[in-house]
Amino acid sequence: MATSGEPSQVLRLVGELIKIHRTRAGLTQKAAADRLLISESLMGAYERAERIPSLEFLGTADRVFDAGGALCACKELVDEEKYPAKFLDWARLERQARVISAYETMLFPGLLQTEGYAYALYRSRKPAYTEDEIVRHVEARLERQAVLSRTPPPYVGYVIEESVLEKTLGGTTVLKDQLLHLLDCTRRMNHLTVQVMPSHQHTHAGLNGPMQLMSTAEGRSLVYVEAQGGGKLISKPEQVADLFDLFGILRAQALTPWESAELIEKKAEQL
Repeated sequence: MATSGEPSQVLRLVGELIKIHRTRAGLTQKAAADRLLISESLMGAYERAERIPSLEFLGTADRVFDAGGALCACKELVDEEKYPAKFLDWARLERQARVISAYETMLFPGLLQTEGYAYALYRSRKPAYTEDEIVRHVEARLERQAVLSRTPPPYVGYVIEESVLEKTLGGTTVLKDQLLHLLDCTRRMNHLTVQVMPSHQHTHAGLNGPMQLMSTAEGRSLVYVEAQGGGKLISKPEQVADLFDLFGILRAQALTPWESAELIEKKAEQL
């Protein structure tokens, strides 16, 4: 989005392309929305550049409008509207990753967050986001979760600090829903492992903070770390190898997946 809060020129261009190809296909906004299984108001918001279209929408609209790849070609432009420049490469690589892992100290992993939890997170931000900015960030975060249901799925493993399970971000109802969602994900997804790092752990390999790790299908290994002031993508082999080794130690120090599930269930029951 432009710094003024108005839609950027790129987003306006994408909106115009959607409108042009819808019109060429002989469809009204309502007819197009019905074919694409979205609301007419959302269809209009995409065309007016008030909302950023999802990648799934662009792919489906390209087929429905017979756009010949013109809307699919907008996917990279749309990505640049959704993610900070330092996170953009990570978000793109994540869609095809073979292995996704993370050590989380403050929040539930983004790929496992409920919509309510994500809204609470972005509404807590200081300086505050506008409501439109909050909606955009939440939609982008939820869209990333499609990687969990792709075929074949990535192997996903998380280590989460016990204190995260107790942080009532958004209130107790939001937290309970998030805990139950986390349990449901671990039970449904054989490719997902969640381990809790107990607060009473007397030796701890993760005192330098959270990190996200990834291995791609091509054999690349990468790490993304966040801190006050922004994030950093690490690709230097020696550094990456050290951090992957560190994550292995963290997994060994954490509770087993079964012990973790029992603790998560217990925390939910207490709310």
